[in-house]
Amino acid sequence: MSAPSPAESESAERRDVALPRARRSRRATSRRDWERSYMDRLRVTDVLVVVAAVACAQVVRFGRPDLEVPRAAFNYTVVSVALALTWIAFLAIFRTRSPRVLGGGAEEYRRLLSATFRLFGLVAIISLLFRFELARGYLAIALPVGLIGLLVSRWLFRKHVARGRRRGDYQTSVVIVGSHSSALSMARSFNRDGSAGYAVVGVCLPRTQPVTEDQLSVDGLEIPVLGNENDVLDAIEATGADTVAVTATDHIGHEGIRRMVWDLEKKNVDLVVAPGVVDVAGPRLHMRPVAGLPLIHVEKPQYNGASRFGKTAFDMVFAVVALVAVAPLFLLAAVLVKATSRGPVFYRSERMGLDGTPFQMIKFRSMVQDADARVSELLALNDSEGGVLFKMREDPRVTKVGRVMRRLSIDELPQFFNVLRREMSIVGPRPPLRREVETYDGDVRRRLLVKPGLTGLWQVSGRSDLSWEESVRLDLSYVENWSMTGDLLIVLKTLKAVVGSDGAY
Repeated sequence: MSAPSPAESESAERRDVALPRARRSRRATSRRDWERSYMDRLRVTDVLVVVAAVACAQVVRFGRPDLEVPRAAFNYTVVSVALALTWIAFLAIFRTRSPRVLGGGAEEYRRLLSATFRLFGLVAIISLLFRFELARGYLAIALPVGLIGLLVSRWLFRKHVARGRRRGDYQTSVVIVGSHSSALSMARSFNRDGSAGYAVVGVCLPRTQPVTEDQLSVDGLEIPVLGNENDVLDAIEATGADTVAVTATDHIGHEGIRRMVWDLEKKNVDLVVAPGVVDVAGPRLHMRPVAGLPLIHVEKPQYNGASRFGKTAFDMVFAVVALVAVAPLFLLAAVLVKATSRGPVFYRSERMGLDGTPFQMIKFRSMVQDADARVSELLALNDSEGGVLFKMREDPRVTKVGRVMRRLSIDELPQFFNVLRREMSIVGPRPPLRREVETYDGDVRRRLLVKPGLTGLWQVSGRSDLSWEESVRLDLSYVENWSMTGDLLIVLKTLKAVVGSDGAY
């Protein structure tokens, strides 16, 4: 047997030092244990919700089963049982409880919607083909009650998972295999998005890359280096990891990846491969096998055509409904602004809109009348990281009424008129100032490909607490991955952020 090479000896020595530390970090509860328990609870809840919805529809429409209308063409108790069983089966068929979608993202909700609407579409087709005259009121009760119940129950479960992940529970233990820079980038992404539940417990670096450290430091977290790509199985054994994440696969090669897949299959460990595409949402990624290679096709962003028309229609309807709903609050805010400080009720500020076109953004005035003239004397007190934005936690120009309006985002209500004038959108990037746009490079200018929004990813991810770089990243991610479903989720999250006053000052 040949003696090990110096690189292999160094890797083994590093691994011997790091493995005890990795063993101490091993969790008592594996991912599959908590996933099994979580899915069992989901299954029970789904059955209860569906049965309750169908029973409610029958009772409301026909009364108790023993008082059912005798002239009905068939027994609705039998129909209810059949509908409930089929609904439960559809939830399983469409994999609404798949571990891949539990706890985060919109895919779980999308599968629930798809399973429910397809079921009732099938019921409608069968009724038409076989001329079953099902009572429309019965279905009109069962569908919304059941769907809302399912969505609310999943939302409550997800809140429970989010709280658990903040405590370190419901985690997926990950060993990263890749180059030093790629591993650091992936570890930072997992660490930044704690709601995903991916806990990095070790890193395997390539043999070709000299490494002199026993651990990597990522945002204050020390991650042990457990050897190279040939030590993955030992790393899994030491850490109890249930997932291996491979990034920058050039140094491993096709044969190495295939061998790793076979080895991990024996241990029932998942393998995920990062393609190197960042900030691109799932709906734009499509797997297409070509000549035995799994190629990922990245669809172009949806800026034009029917997509833009649908977004505009949504904006118009939402703005009209919102203005009608908040009319009393709108009048009260106007009276308070005028009564408590000198100056106009509304504040108009030039902002840059679609394709860099300037427009006048309207807000309730929350500062003293000469606020813009005092910016230069306060620049040294800027609390925003990066220096491009100007934000102060304790801005002396803000009035007492303005401080309350800003905390509750009431000062932004007049921007619904900008939406009706088609200068802004309900959801979009943050509306920038001209001086900000003048500093944009080629990449940042992509924010101007869509209309700025009253709310957006920046609003639900920290608002004024965000650094300039993080704000740009979120805006570009929105521009690249816009969808109607995403807009609706952002609107719902905005309500939560406004109620909690997160990052508002």
